[in-house]
Amino acid sequence: MLKIGVLGAGHLGKIHLNCIRQIREYELVGFYDPDGAIVQQVETEMGIRHFDSIETLIDAVDVVDIVTPTISHFECASRVLKKRKHVFIEKPIVATPGEANALKVLADEANVKVQVGHVERFNPAFIAAEPFIGRPLFIEAHRLAQFNPRGTDVPVVLDLMVHDLDILLSVVKSPVSHVSASGVSVVSPTPDITNARIEFENGAVANLTASRLSMKNMRKTRIFQNDAYIAVDFLDKKAEIVRIHDEVDESNPLSTTITLANGSEKQITFEMPEVRPINAIQTELECFYEAIMHNTTPVVSIDDGIDVLKLAYRILDAVGESSAKVMK
Repeated sequence: MLKIGVLGAGHLGKIHLNCIRQIREYELVGFYDPDGAIVQQVETEMGIRHFDSIETLIDAVDVVDIVTPTISHFECASRVLKKRKHVFIEKPIVATPGEANALKVLADEANVKVQVGHVERFNPAFIAAEPFIGRPLFIEAHRLAQFNPRGTDVPVVLDLMVHDLDILLSVVKSPVSHVSASGVSVVSPTPDITNARIEFENGAVANLTASRLSMKNMRKTRIFQNDAYIAVDFLDKKAEIVRIHDEVDESNPLSTTITLANGSEKQITFEMPEVRPINAIQTELECFYEAIMHNTTPVVSIDDGIDVLKLAYRILDAVGESSAKVMK
């Protein structure tokens, strides 16, 4: 059993605390939060011990789960790594690429496990669709959210689009060759709506849109490859697979046959893989336990988190370049 503590007990922090209590392999030692009102609420409603300082919590545990605002990620994680404790850190990993590089050095020196909370990797719809993903050629993702002041301390790229960037880099295993993007700031000082086109060295292209000013929520990704179309609804937890076959099997009721201009026939089959109901946050924390105990690389490693952050900043740079052109 590993002793674990949580830094940050806000909205998401409370969810983490509840999930950890469901994992028998962890002993939830307590939490730290600088907000006195939050401390009183969590102690009263959840009966979880509060620590008076970050340092005393770190000293009391084997693992620290960091669920604080992004701007404080680097400071918190640095203090944990210097004590050589394992770190689970919410997305985005830190606030800037410079902080990410410094954190990587500290993690290597500490020789501990670090996992980044890109929770959509553990979304049951993505898990169901992943075995069908081979060599994506075109990916389109929409992540739209109704306005919520939580998260507006960072651009929408770091707040929402990072989820899709992590999924993108996990399925397109090729270096990024070019990024173009545009964005608009509406209610916050940084872009609230952003569209990005990402091109890869292997020829794959992705078109991503993120907005935190939408009338309704949407989290959908569509993946096109030579032999299939794969749709993942991260919000409604659904997956749909449309596959193309050269050989026609008339016995399949969930199929249709098309005739091409050259007279050849192809069969299209439709599948909806089973999406098993799981708690994605609980699952990612369970997987982190397994990585620590079996000395394996976490599903979403520190390198994954850094790659996502650096791509996010390439998008932000492209947004800035686009905006500069418009202003001329």
